[in-house]
Amino acid sequence: MRAFGSERGAGVPICARLVYERGMSSRERSFWGWGYADRFPNEEARRALGTQLKALLGFEPPMLASPPGIESIRLRKSRIHVPETLADFVRADDEARIRHAYGKAYCDLYRGFNGQYPTPPDWVAFPRSESEIVAILDWASDQRVAVRPFGGGTSVVGGVENRDDGDFRGAISLDLSKMNRVLEIDEHSHSARIQAGALGPELEAQLGVKGLTLRHYPQSFEFSTLGGWIATRAGGHFATLYTHIDDLVEATRMITPRGTLASRRLPGSGAGPSPDRMVLGSEGTLGILTEAWMRVRPRPVYRASFTAHFEALERAIEAVRALSQSGLYPSNCRLLDEREAAINFVAQGKLVLIVAFESADHPLEAKVHRAAELVRDHGGEVVSGPHLREGGAKGSASGEREDGAGIWKKAFIDAPYLQKSLVSLGVVVDTCETAVTWYGFEAVHEAVIRDVRAAMKEACGGGFISCRFTHIYPDGPAPYYTFIAPGKAGQERKQWETIKRAASDALLAHGATITHHHAVGRVHKPWYEHQAPKLFQEALRATKERFDPSGVLNPGILL
Repeated sequence: MRAFGSERGAGVPICARLVYERGMSSRERSFWGWGYADRFPNEEARRALGTQLKALLGFEPPMLASPPGIESIRLRKSRIHVPETLADFVRADDEARIRHAYGKAYCDLYRGFNGQYPTPPDWVAFPRSESEIVAILDWASDQRVAVRPFGGGTSVVGGVENRDDGDFRGAISLDLSKMNRVLEIDEHSHSARIQAGALGPELEAQLGVKGLTLRHYPQSFEFSTLGGWIATRAGGHFATLYTHIDDLVEATRMITPRGTLASRRLPGSGAGPSPDRMVLGSEGTLGILTEAWMRVRPRPVYRASFTAHFEALERAIEAVRALSQSGLYPSNCRLLDEREAAINFVAQGKLVLIVAFESADHPLEAKVHRAAELVRDHGGEVVSGPHLREGGAKGSASGEREDGAGIWKKAFIDAPYLQKSLVSLGVVVDTCETAVTWYGFEAVHEAVIRDVRAAMKEACGGGFISCRFTHIYPDGPAPYYTFIAPGKAGQERKQWETIKRAASDALLAHGATITHHHAVGRVHKPWYEHQAPKLFQEALRATKERFDPSGVLNPGILL
């Protein structure tokens, strides 16, 4: 077996080489906000949304505004000249620079909606090969120009935002969308070599030709890339067992200013610290991830699910803990508190637990019935199911959308579009997510709810906060909080900072992580510096100096 990357395809017993071109969609992406431009409601619909939210949240959205047209935005001139050697795959027009200036954090949406683009990248590169990436890094290192890797641009922590950090002459956004193919499939080993620029739907379509799936579905799935998932250690579809993209990575290939870092394809290894673990979560600061061998699986055939209601949070938490420690490993195990359930129209005045299993190999009747039994033992009322379904279709069985699981799934997918609409209504809306032990959860939860409510009252006069569990482990949950508060015109970013700081301080003060799956970026960096051991941070800085001596890769992020 040869090292991954030393010779393409060497040592792969059964493989299929695929060629795939990204389809040209007729739907335009929003330049300032999430997703497709045609999903932004008109004024009448947003006014109706405001009325609806008043009943749910207890306050009236403070305004109704519309975003600018992209043609009305004026940018500063590019500070650097595009050299002839790179001109073939570089753009310096205003539209490309605007679309690569921000990610999708609340502050990004707010500034984009208000036409604020003070520090756009000077140009955008669309490399088609590793050799073109090498050319960009060599030129940028020599010319003292920052390079910011850009996948789908869905970062909610400022991970792709361009700022004038340091004494750089300019900045390049390096967009990997041209490198979006599944290059090889090893059906014998259930793995595939995939380019980092592949969006979620693109890689799934290509794997589907062989009846396979990566089955990593973050909320950003439609618009985020494999490289972004790996660089940020994204959380995905599975609520237990394979919770992060980490668990699906077999080998990685990354281009750095000092050369190529390519790991060997192995199912497991005890040979020293893992090079893949260095790539995972590096957020574009050490190199440009170009491709990875990923563990894939046959598409599920058997599915089972049920929905339960609880009267008391304590009983619901005990039920989820029992499930997490049972060894049943449900693929979905979402606990929604009363507010989360209400705002998503799943249930009123109830805590809702959604549990699901899936398999490509065997029926799931025994597992789902045992899970439902555990839930009932802890005071839960199973109100829908257990449902047993069989078949290879990706969609849900007829009628499933009528129960809590179907309603929640739709709300989950639509949530980023809702945030975009709320920004236009002058509402401050964001999330914080974490993980903590079962022993420590109660203190963390009480502190976050208390401190965020106090911060919203101080900054906004009041507000709304809800909680759900996104992933669970035998030793603890991953709670995800959403806060919504009325903004004050021109003060929204300061209000957001007050609330976000309160939430982040509470997490760190009570032993939780600053982020479970959203990454560090700029937003979480002050708290990450307190969470990560100092000696480790020194080692990480030394690694960056070795990989990126000129410090041009994503300055201001993570480190």
